[in-house]
Amino acid sequence: MKPNRRTVLAQAIALPFALSGLASAAALQPLWEGVSSPVGMDFDAGGNLYVAEWGAGRISCFAPDGSRTTFAEGLSGPSGLAIAPNGAIFVASYSSDLIWRFTPDGVRSTYATGLATPAGLSIDRAGRLMVANRRTNEILAVENGGLTSVIGDLNTPVGAVQTPDGGFVVSNIGGGVTILRPDGARIEAGGEFNTPGPGITMTQAGCVFVVDYGGTTVREILMDGNSKAIADGFSSPVGLVVTPDQSALLTATWGDRAVFRIPLPS
Repeated sequence: MKPNRRTVLAQAIALPFALSGLASAAALQPLWEGVSSPVGMDFDAGGNLYVAEWGAGRISCFAPDGSRTTFAEGLSGPSGLAIAPNGAIFVASYSSDLIWRFTPDGVRSTYATGLATPAGLSIDRAGRLMVANRRTNEILAVENGGLTSVIGDLNTPVGAVQTPDGGFVVSNIGGGVTILRPDGARIEAGGEFNTPGPGITMTQAGCVFVVDYGGTTVREILMDGNSKAIADGFSSPVGLVVTPDQSALLTATWGDRAVFRIPLPS
């Protein structure tokens, strides 16, 4: 589906503005519709948004001008997606227990095997690829095809980010959001979620946000163990990413099959 002029204009301007209360999905114009069970999302250095469409077995690319192309297709259960600083695009296969590596021009290779239902992917502060290994309840680091356990004893993890202080925040689809401090202390911050999803992202300032896949909200995680809703009314939000200009979040929903923009406070 081609975006209308209003959608392209909204993307081009992308002005931040302060929220008064919660952003409502009913008041937000979808940026794109017709996405099939979207999961992982990330931007490249050129401002192109890549989305793993689990239901369609493809990766779609959305350009800054609003145009949409298929980057890769014929994939088995693409879930997590992360783009490294060098432009490499990593995609987890939820169905085949592996991770693919794509060059920016679409050449695919197998980067890691032997995983156990890999879900969300992210890049840590050292540039390592992090994977939420759902079936073993671990967050793993992947380096040169080898796997190292970074965090264990989780509750079905599906996404993780590393915070500026070297700690981690993990979303667990089995229940809860785990904050792991640099000293090893753990705080559970997911009491207000129904079912945290793979969508977890962090601003440059270190603010962490997680989708409530089993609910309708996108929430900010507070490092004291609480959380607060910043947007509500979505139908099973799953994907989540910060825009390159740090002015907004983009969330992709399974129920609406759409991508929405959530403004962040200026």
